[in-house]
Amino acid sequence: MKRISLTQYLVEEQRLHNNIPAELRLLIEVVARACKTISHAVGKGALGEVLGSAQSENVQGEVQKKLDIISNDILLEANEWGGHLAAMASEEMETIHPIPNRYPMGEYLLLFDPLDGSSNIDVNVSIGTIFSVLKAADGMHTAKEADFLQAGSKQVVAGYAVYGPQTVLVLTTGNGVQCFTLDREMGSWVMTQKNMQIPADTKEFAINASNARHWHAPVKRYVDEMLAGTTGPRGKDFNMRWIASMVADVHRILNRGGVFMYPADAREPDKPGKLRLMYEANPMAFLVEQAGGAATDGQQRILDIQPEKLHQRVPVFLGSKNEVDLVTSYHKTK
Repeated sequence: MKRISLTQYLVEEQRLHNNIPAELRLLIEVVARACKTISHAVGKGALGEVLGSAQSENVQGEVQKKLDIISNDILLEANEWGGHLAAMASEEMETIHPIPNRYPMGEYLLLFDPLDGSSNIDVNVSIGTIFSVLKAADGMHTAKEADFLQAGSKQVVAGYAVYGPQTVLVLTTGNGVQCFTLDREMGSWVMTQKNMQIPADTKEFAINASNARHWHAPVKRYVDEMLAGTTGPRGKDFNMRWIASMVADVHRILNRGGVFMYPADAREPDKPGKLRLMYEANPMAFLVEQAGGAATDGQQRILDIQPEKLHQRVPVFLGSKNEVDLVTSYHKTK
């Protein structure tokens, strides 16, 4: 198989679809380069003295790991000076990060979760970076939080990197989903999967079962039916998978199908779920839909949700289309 680099793919994609102008291509390449740097830091582990807690909390009230902060800084520093961006927003920061005045301002907005699955860092389980690109409003002089509050359907690029046995970059620019593997010797991203597709049917589901006693009735019904196996209403056995790292769970689903669920539950009624719409749900929903899957909050398509705030949380059901449609229908059944 001919080796196609990330750059070659982006250039050819622009020729075919006229959807990746030079500025956007350079932005994607800078993000990919930052992910390479994060991968190197993750790979060093204890040898690089990057493991453990940073003894601080992020805007979500979550204890930060050293690698959370390092990854956030890598992405900020890599993307500040190129002239592609008007501003950035990160799950780890309270508000947006405008591009410093000494650099030219570009026409895109970048959002990211710098290191997803932080609880897995110290035990050497797959973690990753999630990112999303939006177009800034025409004629915008100074970026504000409100400029980021666009529905997920407005994304021009979404992707994630998984730092596992291999480092992979999974990307959509709106024409299918491609996977690139980092060639660590050459330092380049090489396409290894083209037009990834999620099977419509599956026998695998991913959910944190320890929260079962808190689930709302539609989720409890759906999971109970799967657990009933061949003698239950679904008539087949299901396997449960849960990595506690959204990027790793979604990457599995993109490769072999499945349904991933992080529902709202009864513990904190004022919090509609745990995952962040702008940094996690939207980019993953864009990728999953581009691969033929579905993504909802139990009521509506995630990409149709109009964000009201930068760190908004939502319930998430995504993956194999027929399963997502079924669990969503249970939420709508009175």
